[in-house]
Amino acid sequence: MSTRPQTTPPSTSHVLLTYPAPYVLLVTINREKAMNSIPFAGHTEMGQVFDWFDREPNLRVAIITGAGKKSFCAGQDLIELGKIRSGAVKVDPAAQRHPYSGFGGLSRRAGKKPVIAAVNGFALGGGFEIVLGCDMVVAAPNAKFGLPEALRGIFAGAGGPPRLVRNVGLPIASEMALTGEPITAQRAKELNLVNRISPSQETVVDEAIKLANQIANISPDAAIVTRAALKEAWETGSVERATQLTIERYSEPLNAGENALEGLQAFAEKRKPNWRPSKL
Repeated sequence: MSTRPQTTPPSTSHVLLTYPAPYVLLVTINREKAMNSIPFAGHTEMGQVFDWFDREPNLRVAIITGAGKKSFCAGQDLIELGKIRSGAVKVDPAAQRHPYSGFGGLSRRAGKKPVIAAVNGFALGGGFEIVLGCDMVVAAPNAKFGLPEALRGIFAGAGGPPRLVRNVGLPIASEMALTGEPITAQRAKELNLVNRISPSQETVVDEAIKLANQIANISPDAAIVTRAALKEAWETGSVERATQLTIERYSEPLNAGENALEGLQAFAEKRKPNWRPSKL
């Protein structure tokens, strides 16, 4: 069976889509000259990409990174925003918003499948909010993370502050958001904002691919349901409610699915499972 996408991805001009390993999608924010900041049209595009990723049968995990060596994502395109606010550029108000899934289609994403952030440089403002919306994070040694919006007279409104509080607690989140001071990759790892730090900047995507391959090798059904249980706990703050919601939604289709049977048979026969595309 082919491990390439079966369906056609959305047309893109702000990101590059590649497939570095079986079942793995790599999304590269391709605005290096603008520090990979994202204009309004880019948010819509990225939202469509990750919606397609969730639907595509032959993709199981995605990685998001930035082009170049300087920046993962510097947040909203403030040059475009300034021109819009000053009236220098006329834009339909309906186009001046993020998709329901948030900044870059990730900061408020519910989704089904896991996404890994491979942070190759600065992750500031909305770029950090993207990171906070991802399931796992691999950071380059030079990566930095911060919410500098208050220094610009604006507010980090793509879900970042509440998620930061959930991950690191109110005092640390308050210091980061109210001072605007960025933190290093090492400090982010100490605060459990980062899973691992790559040996070098050049290897950050490679390290993310290694992590993605581990996920891609498990049952795609089990990955979706396990992620749902984790996300429900994070969002609801309740162990029992998260368990209840996940069981109500997924227990029957998971256990009745061909991948659950295949996993048990493979275990009994001491062989590698032959997973089928998820139907969840």
